[in-house]
Amino acid sequence: MNTKIIAYDLGTGGNKASLYNADGVCLSSTFYSYETLYPGSGMHEQRPSDWWDSMVGSTRELIAKTGVNVEEIEGLAISGHSLGVVPIDREGNLLRESVPIWSDSRAGRQAERFFEKVNEDQWYMTTGNGFPARLYSVFKILWYQDNEPEVFQKIFKVLGTKDYINFRLTGAINTDYSYASGCGVYDLVGWQYSPELLAASGLDAAIFPEIVPSTEIIGTLTPQAAESLGLGQSVKVACGGVDNSCMALGARNTERGRVYLSLGSSAWIAVSDEKPVLDAVSRPFVFTHVVPGMFTSAVSIFSAGNSFRWLRDTLFPDLIEEARESNQNVYDLMTKLAGESTLGANRLLFNPSLAGGSSQEPSANIRGAFSGLDLGHTRADLVRAGMEGIAINLGLALKVLKDFSNLSDEMVIVGGGSNSEFWRQIFADVFGIKMIKTNIGEEAGSLGAAAIAAVGCGIWENFSKIDAIHQVESVSIPVKENHEFYQQIEPIFDVLRKSQAEIGERLDQLFP
Repeated sequence: MNTKIIAYDLGTGGNKASLYNADGVCLSSTFYSYETLYPGSGMHEQRPSDWWDSMVGSTRELIAKTGVNVEEIEGLAISGHSLGVVPIDREGNLLRESVPIWSDSRAGRQAERFFEKVNEDQWYMTTGNGFPARLYSVFKILWYQDNEPEVFQKIFKVLGTKDYINFRLTGAINTDYSYASGCGVYDLVGWQYSPELLAASGLDAAIFPEIVPSTEIIGTLTPQAAESLGLGQSVKVACGGVDNSCMALGARNTERGRVYLSLGSSAWIAVSDEKPVLDAVSRPFVFTHVVPGMFTSAVSIFSAGNSFRWLRDTLFPDLIEEARESNQNVYDLMTKLAGESTLGANRLLFNPSLAGGSSQEPSANIRGAFSGLDLGHTRADLVRAGMEGIAINLGLALKVLKDFSNLSDEMVIVGGGSNSEFWRQIFADVFGIKMIKTNIGEEAGSLGAAAIAAVGCGIWENFSKIDAIHQVESVSIPVKENHEFYQQIEPIFDVLRKSQAEIGERLDQLFP
């Protein structure tokens, strides 16, 4: 069978287009980056036209790169970054050249006003929206209403990132359950927009798109879209899903209790289950899964790979130069150096919260720190403390999921950080869980989108083929003595976290 599908991973930094065969094997990928704009405090925007241009460019390059017969391409699907708010009018015209993305935090006042009517804990327990509330779509829409009434009055629909691109592809206006679950007025267990939350927002329910399953074929390419992308008009477009849920699917989280770690600039651990993991205190963030009848619940830290990158750039410029001259990976050199230190980095701790705190950390104002430094510490200790600190901080967040869900005894690790065998062993020892490295490293989101397209087009009957696509490359088994050591370190590390949170709060008051 020569059937092909295209999966798109529409991320914060750019769009990756990947060509898959009917067996779910990735044949080739191309990546187009786009710009994030910062027009004001807390404002993070991107141009939807840039997303479209990246779709066109990456698709055409993919076709040219592979020489694929475009008649073999049967369908496509998109994994899109979350909490998008793209306003269009009745004619489908874009009402803003650039729009807030998931990390945009401008809508604080709108969230505060909403919570004068709705209890915030009750809102969380209904929606599972565990990021800071001001990031969620409904509050950004209310920001439009308050600050750009001329735009708001023209709004017909507000679409998510991938849903806007789907509209450009097919003319259809839809979203799926996974993306809708991040809008701020979605009832997780009711599987619908909440009438009560909509009423509290004051928004017309019609402003939100109709919800369909991720695998539903919402249409085929319009003549204009087909010409732009260089594809045939018969190509089917599945509705697709939010990036968190697509990555969960691509990371093998298709059954109850399966858990994975995404280790990139930030990091999160997610479990799939038939019930969402909800706790008003620790606030895991929950999305409806693209797998029917399931949810993906996650805990996170905002600083993982980005803190390790800070260590690289700030403390090890010589290793960057050495890597360049010797054609090596600088992170391999850092890992080798860390191996010269000892378990516990000679009593040195590193709190990695350089980008502030998530809902699972003591405060949003927490910042990073080395603790226990003395004159005997070496650069090897600094690197190892960095790697251990990221793992221990995630281990404390993982306890939230352990308290509410029966987790598998193994965890798949994906993302750029998954390539380090040394780091995988540290995670295994900290978590006390087998860490599984498969052939799907940084392709989990793309594989999830490809699987959605495959099921939607009828190429696959269901998502069970995902397991066969994953080929285990390495298993890191916890070392009992090391795990026991890290269990003793955890409460000490927690003292450091809480102290840094208090210091961060005081500094925030001193330097508003």
